[in-house]
Amino acid sequence: MSDPAAFLPVLPALLAALVLRLAPAGRGARAWAGALLPAVALVPLAWAIAAPGRIALPGAALLAALVVALLARDRADTAQSECALKLTWVLAAAFALTWAGDSLLTIASGSAVPREQWPALALHLDPFALWTSALALTLLAGVVLLGGAPFHFWLADVLHGAPAWLAPLAAAALQACGAALLTQRLASLGTFAPGLALARGVLALAAALALVGGAATLAGQRRPERRVGSLAGLQGGLVLAALAAGGGAAPGAPLPAWPAHLALALAGAGTLARFLAVGAALDEPAPVLARRHPWSAAAGAYALLSLAGVPGTPGAALWLAVARALAATHHVPLLAALALAWLTAFAVAVREVRRAFGAFAPGPPPASAVPWPARAALWCGAAGLVGLALRLVRP
Repeated sequence: MSDPAAFLPVLPALLAALVLRLAPAGRGARAWAGALLPAVALVPLAWAIAAPGRIALPGAALLAALVVALLARDRADTAQSECALKLTWVLAAAFALTWAGDSLLTIASGSAVPREQWPALALHLDPFALWTSALALTLLAGVVLLGGAPFHFWLADVLHGAPAWLAPLAAAALQACGAALLTQRLASLGTFAPGLALARGVLALAAALALVGGAATLAGQRRPERRVGSLAGLQGGLVLAALAAGGGAAPGAPLPAWPAHLALALAGAGTLARFLAVGAALDEPAPVLARRHPWSAAAGAYALLSLAGVPGTPGAALWLAVARALAATHHVPLLAALALAWLTAFAVAVREVRRAFGAFAPGPPPASAVPWPARAALWCGAAGLVGLALRLVRP
């Protein structure tokens, strides 16, 4: 990595994952080796989040294969195996179609270098339908990796079925790769106006589907972990909207703080969701986490609220930045979809926080404490988000 400082915002999320993975390891060299080997694989995931602009299509495919391998290593866990199978078929198909689109562009232009392809296509020597279909296919892998509807199911599966130490970094790394692939594709178009207009039109349609479909799915989810996955899918729609509004004209992420924020918010929200009851009513007593460790529950709630873009959190700054970009470029329908998604995310996140703290229950708190690795992960996510908020407000 050219700038080691770029890794700093992601360190709390990596630390949370390492604590959750290594702390329960038993004594002895074999127990530590068995826990350490999968934990080493978290470093490439964190690197992809910290430097997404350095990830190309082959690197994204390798990273997806790493995530699938980590999910498939425990054959006895049916939830992980099902998640690995779903990721395999959806991402393999997306990568294959994207490579097919790249090949078609090479055939149509006579060059495999993106910046040489568009001047050749501008001569209009090839059929319009050929290069437009090929260009749309090259965007598919990025759209699928971002996890917006209708491809949001894999995010909910990862947050629900993957282990707590793996799910946040795996989801954030794959989504960061998707944002990087789309940004690089838009940057490669350069001054080729027809291609840039087509790509942004496709991304605007994908963003509208991701925001409206994601909001509808979020409102209907029953499990807390899957609600967090649906919120992550809305984050993918947020990036698609930013790109459609013109945020990917230059290399780099359209929202520079977005990958780190996603990893930190998922580290806290994903851990908190595992302590919430399924279908709990608002008047039920709080789960053991909030009754025994209310401040740790508050740290997890802060991460969940930031993931939903609730005002007062760093996530709200990202939603506001995209809304301003859409308003400035007169994307009124997309701005309305963004507002719908934000209102739904706000309502669901506030309701989840209400469930996390429950109704007042007289009497002493439960005697059994929540394991310290889970509480440490909650605090890592919250501390990282506070640091990110300070960076965003710094002039």
